[in-house]
Amino acid sequence: MEAPAADIIRLFPTFVWCRRLEQACYEPLDRELMAYVDTLIRSGVGTRTGAAWQSGHQQHKRPEFALLIAQIEQAARDVLTFLKVAAAPFRITGCWINVLDPGGAHAMHSHPNNFLSGVYYVRSQAGADTINFHDPRPQTSVIRPPVTELTAYNTDQVVLPVSEGTLLVFPAWLSHSVSANTSAQARVSVSFNVMFADYDATMSPPLWGI
Repeated sequence: MEAPAADIIRLFPTFVWCRRLEQACYEPLDRELMAYVDTLIRSGVGTRTGAAWQSGHQQHKRPEFALLIAQIEQAARDVLTFLKVAAAPFRITGCWINVLDPGGAHAMHSHPNNFLSGVYYVRSQAGADTINFHDPRPQTSVIRPPVTELTAYNTDQVVLPVSEGTLLVFPAWLSHSVSANTSAQARVSVSFNVMFADYDATMSPPLWGI
């Protein structure tokens, strides 16, 4: 007797929300951002660690970022709508520029004390066009049998391709990293965090009804 095919029930998915801006939108935006980045680096502002440079974390307050912030805020609204989150005000708690020169990388990390995190790609080319997301379930490494093919359902790391004009949003707790830049040019991105406004007063009371 042959059993019928089983249903696959996907539980507790982890999402990464991806929007690719239209070329007519991101090209002038990226030109303005790169001019601003060059000004910061020339003036000695920011922090350099080896092949990595990072700006201060309040770039969302700069006029040069107004167009990008509008895109980020719309993306956050779209994600909250997708998650069926009740109408709640939010704010960007941090926004900063990352420059990875050839050889530069970012170790695995997450962004505590925020609800959403994300990144926008200003300069990205072959050899510097991926981000790595890591399985948030550490217990899955207890038994890891050999597989015939790596998929999103049996791997502990997903390598996501990105390009200039790509805007990603993901849960702030989701660990991620960036592999070494193997291209001959710098990779430039803008990272950000989003948190509910007045969380302690409006959202932190226990959900006794659930």
